[in-house]
Amino acid sequence: MTRARLRELGIAIGNLQPGPCNAITDVPGVRVGYAAVVHDEPVVARSGVTVIWPADSDIWESAVFAGCHSFNGNGEMTGTFWLAEQGLLSTPIAIANTHSVGNVRDALLDYAAQEGVKRPWLLPVAAETYDGWLNTAERVTISREMVFDALRRAHGGALAEGNVGGGTGMICYEFKGGTGTASRSTEIGGSRFTVGALVQANYGRRDLLLVSGVPVGREIGLDEVPSPKVASDAAGSIIVVIATDAPLLPVQCQRLARRATIGLARAGGIGANGSGDLFIAFSTGNRIPIQGTLHDARFLGADAMNGLFEAAAEATEEAILNALTGAETMTGRAGRTAFAIPLDRVREIVNARLKPRVWAANGSSG
Repeated sequence: MTRARLRELGIAIGNLQPGPCNAITDVPGVRVGYAAVVHDEPVVARSGVTVIWPADSDIWESAVFAGCHSFNGNGEMTGTFWLAEQGLLSTPIAIANTHSVGNVRDALLDYAAQEGVKRPWLLPVAAETYDGWLNTAERVTISREMVFDALRRAHGGALAEGNVGGGTGMICYEFKGGTGTASRSTEIGGSRFTVGALVQANYGRRDLLLVSGVPVGREIGLDEVPSPKVASDAAGSIIVVIATDAPLLPVQCQRLARRATIGLARAGGIGANGSGDLFIAFSTGNRIPIQGTLHDARFLGADAMNGLFEAAAEATEEAILNALTGAETMTGRAGRTAFAIPLDRVREIVNARLKPRVWAANGSSG
């Protein structure tokens, strides 16, 4: 069966509606770019890099408020101490594999210098998950030029998913994993806002996988789809990037980032000891000049955040599942193969377990 997004299988999770592309790029100004390396010589490489422009290219001089959260900290996301201190994000975000996080971070600095960014110093945000089951991870194959290429080719609109960018060599719930995205639209105080999520999913034990609350992973045994790993393990990592156009303060962005945990749990994530579950959220609702003394900012009231919390949880959950349904079978290092989750079986299992909703006249479901 041709790879498809979750909703193309007839499975719609949550209560809120997605944006036009059901992607993080539904938040105006957000762009995403990918670059990948796939070859067998001189070493087996199955890797890549994903970049997210939080706002237009003036992000270097006009920052957005942001916050981050570590659900389980066996991972790396550079620049987060300074981000937590001042609450400002003023560089693109990059996601790659574990051993490339340093040179990817440095490439962001090189790109800024080449573009003539007039800043005395920068602390870019670069994050990682480990692709060493399929990729020769100890041999760094993500080059400066690849990062530049991803930055320059970044775009809005519909996004590729699965084996793309930093998700190229990733495994999720013992199936081929990778990059996924989704979005939600919510009305707050008469205004409509968008929340989008992009994930690099590389974690999870198969029997924990849930799709719309249905334990799909338990139904697809190793005799049907073998695991690429020697032993089942819930460890791994996931990076979640959440964007919104709702006006938020840094502490509210941090609160929004925490809600990625809900979406992760709904898909079956448990935050295993060996997992790096690192989340960052930013708001384009305020643009803050790097220079200046006094700035005005708008923000939502505390009670108004509930709609965004729900949207972040739903978008994260669906982004994870889109990473799975979009990924294709890949063979890599030492002949290991990560098999794509069989989409016909996902649809069959979910349909068998979920009865159709019947809506009463008062709007409640039964």
